Amino acid sequence: MKFITNGLIIKEQSIGEKDKLITALTGSHGVVKGFAHGAKDIKSSKCAATGLLAYSRLTLHTGKESYIIGDARAIKIFSGLRDSVEAMYLGQYFCELAAALCPREQKAEDQLRLILNALFLLSEKKRDPLTVKACVELRLMCLLGYMPDLTMCRECGAYEKDGMRLLPRTGSLVCRDCYSAHELEDLKIDLTPAVLTALRHCCYADSEKLFSFKLPEKDLRLLNFCSEEYMKFILERQFKTLKYIKDLI
Repeated sequence: MKFITNGLIIKEQSIGEKDKLITALTGSHGVVKGFAHGAKDIKSSKCAATGLLAYSRLTLHTGKESYIIGDARAIKIFSGLRDSVEAMYLGQYFCELAAALCPREQKAEDQLRLILNALFLLSEKKRDPLTVKACVELRLMCLLGYMPDLTMCRECGAYEKDGMRLLPRTGSLVCRDCYSAHELEDLKIDLTPAVLTALRHCCYADSEKLFSFKLPEKDLRLLNFCSEEYMKFILERQFKTLKYIKDLI
C-alpha cells in the first residue's frame, strides 16, 4: 500500500552510513515510523526533508515492520528556531510530547496543526515562548481527552470569586472558602484572576485565537506551573527535554 501525506518530523535516528529511521506526526495517520534510504546523503532531497522539525510531503509504502519513505520533499523548515536555544529546546519538547501522546494510525489533524502553529510562532518570534509552551501543553491535554473543568468552583459553583485555586490532581477549581471548609486535596495552586482567565482561554478558546493573549512574566510563569503540574499528575511521567527548558526560561 502506498499513500502520500504531510508530516512533521519529530524524531530521527541514523541507520548505518546512509539511512535514517524517522518518526513523523501526520494529520492523516497520526504518528508513523519509516525508513528513509539514502536520507543522510546531503545531495538527496530526503536529507533536509527528514531532519528533525521539518514539515514535509512524504510518500510512504507499507513495509514489514514500518513504512518505507519512497520520497520526501520539505514544505517548511523552521530555520528561525536555530536563532534561539530556548526555541530549539521547546521545539524538541513539543516533538517529545507528540511522540509520546499523539495517536498512531489514526487522524491527528488537530494535534499537528497545534504544534505547527506553535513552531511557526516561535520561529518567527511572534509570541513569548512561555505563552506558546503553556498553550501547547494545555490544548494537547484537551485533545487527548483530559480537559480540566475550569468553569466554576467544584463545591459552590462560583465562576468568579476571590481566592480561586487550581487542584492539579483532578484538574478542577475550588474557591478559598470551600477549600478551607472541606480540607480538599493537599496540593493546590493559588490563581490570580488573569491566570484563571488564561487557563480557561487555553482550554476553551477557538484554535484560531489560542495564542492571542498576553500576560506579565509573573503570571506567565504561574500559568506554566499550572500546566506542568496538571500534566504531571494526569500522565504520571516526566519529559526529558522539559528539565532543560526550565533551566533556560
